[in-house]
Amino acid sequence: MTETAWDTYAQQKTQRRPVNAAGETTWFNWTQYPDHGPGAEILEIGRGSIVLELGCGKGGNLAHVATLGARAVGVDLSLAQIKAASARWADTVQMELHQGDALDFLDRCKDTFDAVFSVFGALWFTDPARLLPAIRERLRPGGVLVFSQRPPVEGCYGCQASYITRSEDEDPLVVKRWDYEPPRWTQILREHGFTRATARVLPAPAGPRKIGTMLVRATA
Repeated sequence: MTETAWDTYAQQKTQRRPVNAAGETTWFNWTQYPDHGPGAEILEIGRGSIVLELGCGKGGNLAHVATLGARAVGVDLSLAQIKAASARWADTVQMELHQGDALDFLDRCKDTFDAVFSVFGALWFTDPARLLPAIRERLRPGGVLVFSQRPPVEGCYGCQASYITRSEDEDPLVVKRWDYEPPRWTQILREHGFTRATARVLPAPAGPRKIGTMLVRATA
């Protein structure tokens, strides 16, 4: 069911623009707003780094990581997303793309990573009590974990239902997500062995939309 849900979402998600506002063909975006917020510098990576994205989608952020000279590895549960990423970036950058569940991938993976990141991806939609220990196991000492998602609705914390719409004749598909306020995220990360944990909400850019973006960072 979950794979079907994310394949359905992939069909609804528009393709990344050919270039950003600066005319760049690859760029990094942590937020739901184009050309907004910090970039890949938060990952503290460079040429030769090994970087994993959990929930890589169509691969836009991962492609930018690859252009920085890092070995870029992505995993996504949706085969449709992986196919779209392979097609979009085939002639641009080298990326290692894997279709599957984030927990399963981490369990069988033998690599260790300098950075793990997720943008509105697996860190939002997987129980942190299960996922964070698996990530911690695969991060090198001093390695960085960074993820972003929408802030929680006030009073709605922990495991929540998220709906993916289909046609008018079909019920929506349901996936679980995990929502916490910033102080709770830092506490959870410390409980699972991470250090220098920070969590903040980036304000939305000027305009009619007001919902910001939660940005969470910690060190192994």
